[in-house]
Amino acid sequence: MFAWQAPDEEIDALVAGRHHDPFAVLGPHETPDGLVIRAFVADAEALDAINADGTRFLSLTSRHPAGFFEGLVTDRPAWARYRLRARNDGGEWLLDDPYSFGPVLGPLDDHLLVEGTHRALYERLGAHPTTHEGVEGVCFAVWAPNASRVSVVGDFNQWDGRRHQMRKRVDSGLWELFAPGVGEGTIYKYEIVSADGRLLPLKADPFGFRGELRPNTGSIVARTDNFEWHDAAHIAARAQGAAKAKPMSTYEVHLGSWRRGEGDRWLTYDELADQLVDYAAWMGFTHIELLPVSEHPLDASWGYQPIGLFAPTSRFGDPAGFARFVDRAHQAGLSVILDWVPAHFPTDIHGLAHFDGGPLYEHADPRRGFHPDWNTAIYDFGRREVANMLIANALYWLDRFHIDGLRVDAVASMLYLNYSRKDGEWSPNPDGSNDNKDAVSFLRRANETIYAEHPGTVVIAEESTSWAGVSQPVYAGGLGFGFKWNMGWMHDTLDYMALDPAYRPWHHDKITFGFVYAFSENFVLPLSHDEVVHGKGTILGRTQGDDWQRFATVRAYYGLMWAYPGKKLLFMGQEFAQRREWSEERSLDWHLMVMGPHHRGTQLLVRDLNHIYRETPALHARDCEPEGFRWIVVDDAAQSVFAWLRLGEEGDAPVVMVSNFTPVPRGPYRLGLPKTGRWREILNTDAETYGGSGVGNCGMVHAGNIPAHGQPASAEITLPPLATLYLQWETDQAGPEADAKIPTAQTH
Repeated sequence: MFAWQAPDEEIDALVAGRHHDPFAVLGPHETPDGLVIRAFVADAEALDAINADGTRFLSLTSRHPAGFFEGLVTDRPAWARYRLRARNDGGEWLLDDPYSFGPVLGPLDDHLLVEGTHRALYERLGAHPTTHEGVEGVCFAVWAPNASRVSVVGDFNQWDGRRHQMRKRVDSGLWELFAPGVGEGTIYKYEIVSADGRLLPLKADPFGFRGELRPNTGSIVARTDNFEWHDAAHIAARAQGAAKAKPMSTYEVHLGSWRRGEGDRWLTYDELADQLVDYAAWMGFTHIELLPVSEHPLDASWGYQPIGLFAPTSRFGDPAGFARFVDRAHQAGLSVILDWVPAHFPTDIHGLAHFDGGPLYEHADPRRGFHPDWNTAIYDFGRREVANMLIANALYWLDRFHIDGLRVDAVASMLYLNYSRKDGEWSPNPDGSNDNKDAVSFLRRANETIYAEHPGTVVIAEESTSWAGVSQPVYAGGLGFGFKWNMGWMHDTLDYMALDPAYRPWHHDKITFGFVYAFSENFVLPLSHDEVVHGKGTILGRTQGDDWQRFATVRAYYGLMWAYPGKKLLFMGQEFAQRREWSEERSLDWHLMVMGPHHRGTQLLVRDLNHIYRETPALHARDCEPEGFRWIVVDDAAQSVFAWLRLGEEGDAPVVMVSNFTPVPRGPYRLGLPKTGRWREILNTDAETYGGSGVGNCGMVHAGNIPAHGQPASAEITLPPLATLYLQWETDQAGPEADAKIPTAQTH
């Protein structure tokens, strides 16, 4: 045996897929005797090394019948490019040796990952079609620091883990390999051998940009960096002004059940761009919020148990199709928010759970690394590489797909170590406290990074507790979110609407109490998917009385909601008062639009509410400031009447909202107003157009100098039954009445 030849034991280890460093054996190697070329080509009976012109310069010798070859050439430099020509009884084929290429990743990638600051990690990990050293192929890279071997497998190598064993970068635990000849559309997974020698179930790529349609679980090589965008004007406008001062009326959508195609099939991203985008724009919404679109194996999870964090689900098409959907939304003036799920992940064997043989992405302590409610794993937020991956994932959606914001799911479960856990099932901090300091640090850093990298975007917390400062800046001690869902408002107001009107006087505080904390955060008012599932019915289904009363109650409620301080969110189907509880398995009940006036009327009301809200600064410019709100009627519990004033900036016409939540018309009802003069009735939820009875004030009321409700002026108005009115002061008047000032303080 010659000194340049590989030892038998190393060959055996490599052929068995157990070699710790295949690049130390395979490929070109300079030796004192000359250049040694070694290759593993399964099923080959003969192997030649050839020049670019096809001429042979070396016939390699078979050292193992499985396909290991090596040969020595004395007059060739190691840097010279070569190819391999293999033969067997079935014929001849050419290939480039993956072990003849140098690394694609560099020391900076190692350093930034270990440091947890690799903001563009998605540009380096995953599968990237590229030209490397003059050859086209795909660079694969994955983080698996505890693995003893990682291979990329797919149809291109007959799922044989011996053929594309990867190079380990010991400083970071990254594994990489350039696979020549592989291209877009290739299905692949990672084959991993744990540190103790166990061959693990095949794993999908944590950074895979596209996934197979369930029940298949492979990753697919795809590009997400080459879309042609047409939304420059939208992106530029997004960065102008503070989000909390802009109108935000959000249509929350589950793409798979908003509408179905023929044969009950899912609509494609392009069909949704044609239909959903046009509909949401016509309805006057400012934002579309999508339930998670990251790839997920189970339809019934609605996307909240994602495995392909970087892959738009293949249910509706490819990544380019999703990009076109966002682009179309932006061109229609709609922003797109994604539901983002960094709180937990499912334990499916092809996913992140025990990725390289033990806890890696999940916390090693099950008291912190497993969620008992959902049977899911919890990320180890204190591990820098894991936090880096999650932050890079957030940036990926904003960068590659121009997403306008993220709604972060289940924030409360991240903040508390004892969330949904009994005594003894959780591990407190050394000082006995229950806050998850690692998660708090992660959320703050994620928010700081997102807002720094993508000005004008928004990050919204679904946080159901009284944690202080969720939407306050990090520098002020907050978590750094832009907005927080107001879960207390949602529960209280829905409870109130579910009451028989006869009992509402005894529960008046269900509406008034929310103003105690209404400006403690930058709030979004959510009537979300969570409120129309699991036996809760629908918004309409919660109300009492006959059909007329129930629809009237819904309309009055929406009128109150759109005038309540805070941004708005409404789940699909509730804009036309769907009767059936939502299910991800079927389309919304669009046929209701032609079944009587009530559903169509509710839809038209929501459309008008959106347009009024957008066009009226008093209703949105100071949504998050106490200076934008004043009570007028807070204590008329006996008649279930509420009235308040909404104010914008100096010069904006004020708007008064008044609601009557009984089926009894009230009038004349003297309503205190801050200014004398004409107040135009810009909304009446009892209008016949909306399916109401048509009771109102003929479009106008006149306020005189008669104080009432602590206001310097008042008017006698008619309050329709189960209805909400908006009255806007006419700012184009002349005369002394127009100069009347709104009082700066109120007594109640």
